[in-house]
Parts: sequence; C-alpha cells; structure tokens
Amino acid sequence: MSSLVLDEQTIETLAKEYETSTPEDILNAALARVPNMTFACSFGAEDMVILDMLKSMNARVNVFYLDTHMLFKETYQLIEAAKQRYHLFHFTRVEPALTVAEQALKHGEELWRRDPNQCCRLRKVEPLTKHLQQYDGWITGIRRDQAPTRAKAQAFEVDRKFHLVKVNPLILWTEEDVWTYIQQHGVPYNPLHDQGYPSIGCFHCTRPVAPGEDPRSGRWAGFSKTECGLHR
Repeated sequence: MSSLVLDEQTIETLAKEYETSTPEDILNAALARVPNMTFACSFGAEDMVILDMLKSMNARVNVFYLDTHMLFKETYQLIEAAKQRYHLFHFTRVEPALTVAEQALKHGEELWRRDPNQCCRLRKVEPLTKHLQQYDGWITGIRRDQAPTRAKAQAFEVDRKFHLVKVNPLILWTEEDVWTYIQQHGVPYNPLHDQGYPSIGCFHCTRPVAPGEDPRSGRWAGFSKTECGLHR
C-alpha cells in the first residue's frame, strides 16, 4: 500500500485550520496541497454545487461518476446537461465489472432486494476502489447534518478505506445553504428533488421521503442500511 501524499498530522492540522472556512477556500487548499485530486460527482444537489464552484474557480480536476446501470432517467438527463454546461471538465464514467444481466446470472435475480450490501459492493464500491487507485485524494459532497453516519466528517480526512486524502468542503452547510446557492447561481439539478427525493441513488433502492422523515430514509427502505459503502 502506497503512503499518503500528506502525512496524517498534516491532514489533522488542515482539518482544524479549515473547520470554519468557506467551501471555496477548502477546495483551493485541497487542490494546492493535493494536485492529483478527483471529484466524485453523484449529480445530487450538493455535488452540483461543488461542480459549479470548481468551474467558477477554473479548477483543473478530474470529475467522475459511478454509473450503476440502474440510475433514474432524470439522473442520466442531468448528466448530459452537466456535460454541456460544465464542458471545462472531462466526466469519467466508472462502471461495474458486471452488467445487470451478468450479475443476475452470477448472483441471482434482483440482488438488491435480497442483499443490498452485496449489490452496492459490486456496482459501486468495487468500481470506485479501482478508480481511486489512480489518485492521491478525492472530493465529496457529504454534509454533517445529512445523517448520523456523517456527523463527524471533517473538511480534510484520512480515508482509511481507500487510503487517500478525503476532502468534504460542504460539511458545515445545511440543506437550505445548498438550495440557496443553486437558486442564486442557476445551477441545474435533478427534478426528482422537487418530488420528495432528497437523496437519489439507484431507482430500485430509492423512494420519496415524507415531510418530517429522515432525509436518508428513502434509501434502501426496509433495511437498516443508510450508506452504500463509499463513506465510512
């Protein structure tokens, strides 16, 4: 296993230094310290904000997305719209090793209904792990108030799962902050957000969320699962 591009003490120091900084300042610091950086774009509201910020900064950073072959049609439409608007970036499509049909032959039909963790591992975690091996750091759109599993996220972290520097520029932002930015800057977003989908994943495992429900409750409904395995 290769060593981190920044030592753990430096990453901890950066986390403290940038705890209350703006997302733009965090991104600038990250790109200066870790030039070989990639941005994992899910095309959710938070990631569209980061994409827009990176464009405004004229940042030269690789952008990739995980195509599980099970995304909503609205998500695929937004991907194409983002490619047109943010043509500064090359969008790398990262896919699973198996097609949906091949997965069914090997693991049985509708694996997501029986073992969503296994399905996420095959269609998200394994392709992500392979892709991230090319980089020293990655940027994500997670926020602390999204879920208890994200409450301790730092602006700069050691990602022990993928052995990278992980950068989370929106940790202190609220949902209101995200949508204020989108409206003020005319950022395109997935129309499913207007239909009760605060978090959008694969169509088999995502449902609308009722008012007052946990924003992550629409993911993998019926299971205790709230994360796909990309974030510890």
